[in-house]
Amino acid sequence: MRLVTFQSNGQPRVGCVRGDQDNLEVIDLAARDPRLPGSVKQLLEQGAAALDAARRACESGPAIPYGEVTLLAPVLDPQKIICVGLNYADHAKETGAKAGDEPVIFCKFPTTLRGPEAPIELPPESNEVDYEAELVIVIGRRARRLPRQDAMNYIAGYACGHDVSARDWQKNKPGKQWLLGKSFDSFAPLGPWLATADEVPNPGNLAIAMRLNGQIMQQSNTNQLIFPIDYLVSYLSHVSTLLPGDLIYTGTPSGVGVARTPPVFLKPGDVTEVTIQGLGTLRNPVVAGVKPNA
Repeated sequence: MRLVTFQSNGQPRVGCVRGDQDNLEVIDLAARDPRLPGSVKQLLEQGAAALDAARRACESGPAIPYGEVTLLAPVLDPQKIICVGLNYADHAKETGAKAGDEPVIFCKFPTTLRGPEAPIELPPESNEVDYEAELVIVIGRRARRLPRQDAMNYIAGYACGHDVSARDWQKNKPGKQWLLGKSFDSFAPLGPWLATADEVPNPGNLAIAMRLNGQIMQQSNTNQLIFPIDYLVSYLSHVSTLLPGDLIYTGTPSGVGVARTPPVFLKPGDVTEVTIQGLGTLRNPVVAGVKPNA
C-alpha cells in the first residue's frame, strides 16, 4: 500500500495511491471508512488492524486523479527525524572521510519537513547548500533495545528523502554544526508516498538517483549501505525509543555537490528529483529564502 497525505479544503487528509505509473489515482481513506484516523502517524499508531482497514478502503470506490492532488509529506508530525552520515562507502571516499565501526548519527528539526513540489528555501545565511538523495525508513511500532534479527518487523515502510545540507555551516562553524547545517527550514523533503514494507520486499537492493535540472548527479543502490537497514534500526533503538512515524534518513551515495570540481551548490530556479526504485520520485523546486529586514 502506498500511503499519502494530501491537502483538501485547507486540511490534511490521509489517502492511498492506486494504479500504475501512467494511471495513478488517490483514494481518500476516511471518506471510504470514517473509522480510520486523520493522519498517517495515527494510522501507524493504531497498528495492523487499522492498516488492514486502510487496505480494504483502498481497493474500491471513487478516486481523485493523482495529478489533481496537492501532496504533503506522507508523515507530517514525526517525533524524531534521525539521519545517518557517511553511510555509503563511495560518498565517504569522495569527502575524504573514513567510515568508522559505528554510524555517524545526527538529527533534523521537524520544521525541515516538506512534501513533494514544496520549495527548498535557500537561506541567506548560507552560500553552500547541497543536495543528498536518501532512502528513508518509517518506523511502524514502538521499538526499544531491539535485537537486530527483529528490527525489520518494526518498520512501517519506506519513502524517498532529500537531506539538504548547508555545507558552510556543517563544516566551517565552530565545532562543526551538523545539526544546524542540516536543519534550516525546508531541508528535509519527503515523499511522494510511504510504501508499506510489504510493497518493498528487498529495501537493501534499490536503485537510487538524484537529478538536478534533469541531469543525473547521484546514481547508486542501497546495497552499498555500509550500515544496513536492520542494523540502523536496532542500533538506534538501543539509544532512544523509536515511535510510530519516526523517520530515519539512511545516508547518501557519492556525487554530492561539495565533492565536485568545481563544487555544485543549489541556486534559485533549480529543480531536484530523488528517485528510488518502487518509491516514486520526490520533486522539489529551489527558491531564494526571505532575507531578514535590514
